[in-house]
Amino acid sequence: MCSSVSVCTCERLPSRCTGGNPSQPTSLHYMSPYQLSSYAMALKAVGEIIQDYDSDKLFPAYGFGAKVPPDGKVSHQFPLNNNSENPSCEGIEGVLESYFQSLRTVQLYGPTNFAPVINQVAQSAGEVSDGSQYYVLLIITDGVISDMLQTKEAIVAASSLPMSIIIVGVGPADFLAMEELDGDEVRVSSRGRYAERDIVQFVPFRDYIDHSGNQVLSMARLAKDVLAEVPEQLLSYMKMYDIKPLSSSSQ
Repeated sequence: MCSSVSVCTCERLPSRCTGGNPSQPTSLHYMSPYQLSSYAMALKAVGEIIQDYDSDKLFPAYGFGAKVPPDGKVSHQFPLNNNSENPSCEGIEGVLESYFQSLRTVQLYGPTNFAPVINQVAQSAGEVSDGSQYYVLLIITDGVISDMLQTKEAIVAASSLPMSIIIVGVGPADFLAMEELDGDEVRVSSRGRYAERDIVQFVPFRDYIDHSGNQVLSMARLAKDVLAEVPEQLLSYMKMYDIKPLSSSSQ
């Protein structure tokens, strides 16, 4: 299985994320010397769950919703390690290191668009049709989304590809939009076309941490819910294209 990580660097603020300065305690990205921020804690906890299912432990990691150097243009899919040729980080620790370094060099800025990074992973997934690889995109966000229509369109298009999307919500926001993308109640649709299968799982991280926000209460429960739908989503793809498991003799 191949995994990609995407971290929303912009927060639930007006289009200019001036209040989301990581040096301020009010920011969900707050870089405290004493404890992990809400984003970093979610990234570490969920990342450590999914990394065991990745074959090479190399994770392409992107941020979205920030002005990036050197020209200060707003980007919705910039590599956290600042290497566009090779955006992969070694293990979740490598992703965290790149995330912290990125916060020191970019300026948090809206709007917050999901579609570009979904389409980017979908492009890679679209190059594999024999069932040998399956992609999982992990999106960590505070729930704000500026391109809901385009994101729905991207999800519908990706629903025929070997990929799943795990969205982890951080902070106290209303996550109705994320629950809508989850599609458990009503299948995601765009322009009259419905997703061929459910490929999105949404998990509100606040349900798994203590009142101080500093500790995960149950990694086992978090792992169970993060991975709750991925096995069935993988199987639904294989069944849709009648892809059979390889026999032991052919592996």
